[in-house]
Amino acid sequence: MNFENTHQAIDGAATSANHAGEQALGAAHRGVSALRESSQHMVDRAHRASESTVTYIREEPMKSMLIAAAAGATLMALMSLMTRSRH
Repeated sequence: MNFENTHQAIDGAATSANHAGEQALGAAHRGVSALRESSQHMVDRAHRASESTVTYIREEPMKSMLIAAAAGATLMALMSLMTRSRH
């Protein structure tokens, strides 16, 4: 292999590596963009859920308090069962 062939082979490899790097960078940018969009969507959904929960509590305070008490009692019963089974 002479100098000219070696030089062409190196140029070809460098061009291929550069192209692969550009493709990888593009894929990384698309991935970051998709992650940001997904994160923003989740934040928006959480905000809407929070708003609807607050609205429900304002409209039905007694029912909300009873639901919270029942949920708390259920969680305490589950915790009690879990701690008993370990002893």
